[in-house]
Amino acid sequence: MDKKLISVVVPCYNEEEVLPLFYDEIVRVSGGMTSEHPELEFEFLFVNDGSKDGTLKTLRQLSERDERVRYVSFSRNFGKEAALFAGLENAEGDYVVTLDADLQHPPRLIPQMYDYVSSGEYDCAATRRISRKGEPALLSFFSRMFYKIINKISQTQIIDGAQDFRFMTRQMVDAILAMPECNRFSKGIFSWVGFETKYIEVENTERAAGKTTWSFWKLFKYSLEGIMAFSTAPMALSLLFGILLLAAALVLLIVTVVKACTDTVGTLLAVSLLITLVGGLQLFCGGITGMYLSKIYLEIKNRPKYLVRETEKTYKNKGD
Repeated sequence: MDKKLISVVVPCYNEEEVLPLFYDEIVRVSGGMTSEHPELEFEFLFVNDGSKDGTLKTLRQLSERDERVRYVSFSRNFGKEAALFAGLENAEGDYVVTLDADLQHPPRLIPQMYDYVSSGEYDCAATRRISRKGEPALLSFFSRMFYKIINKISQTQIIDGAQDFRFMTRQMVDAILAMPECNRFSKGIFSWVGFETKYIEVENTERAAGKTTWSFWKLFKYSLEGIMAFSTAPMALSLLFGILLLAAALVLLIVTVVKACTDTVGTLLAVSLLITLVGGLQLFCGGITGMYLSKIYLEIKNRPKYLVRETEKTYKNKGD
């Protein structure tokens, strides 16, 4: 019987409280799957993204208890995108599952995902959130607006509510790894590589324990990453503003010449408004250009996406 390995990739940042709960649940789910499908084997690959709490200590204990537990611990916090990439890069499975440790991505769905992908009809099974229950109203509003905007200005369609909880074939994982950019936006990359994906609709689930590290500002910056990674429309927006400003300047010039002889104050006001408008738009358009240039600058430097301080192998070798 040919064995099939499923790699479960779990990015972690300050997940000390929830990790034991997650481990118990993933062991329960994987045990049920291996009983039903004896050809399946599992590895649990945790990526410690520079946690400040006892996450690394917990991962060490789990790896000593269970040989299926592997981990990669970064030298500092590099962000979830780097953690996801590191997990995919170090996963050895024929299939790879990505999900969060906070149990907002229910492991109980993995058997259903496996059924979809192993049938050969799909290359990926992913969850799609159909409600935002428990999420702040303002955050929900801006999230919906982000998906509307990016799907209008980008050729890559990103599914509203799509999550990073995915069950993928090795072929799809290799395609994702073939995209080496440093400034990564996984939701867009998952869509860009194509492959047949089955979306499973789920309700929003609260964290099982601990506190989220995502804030409105972090999500806003992440949305900008997505827009710049998969659309050049903001650059075209600068050109459009330039054309509109030129037209407005011509109109103001005509009005100023007509009123110059009779209304000095009005003329000064018009000139002041024009200078303010021009200055503001120049800063706005220059800011857009600068953001794209900064991304080019980071890509050209070609720094590693992450640096590893410890793995379960190096930790065990220290003890020997």
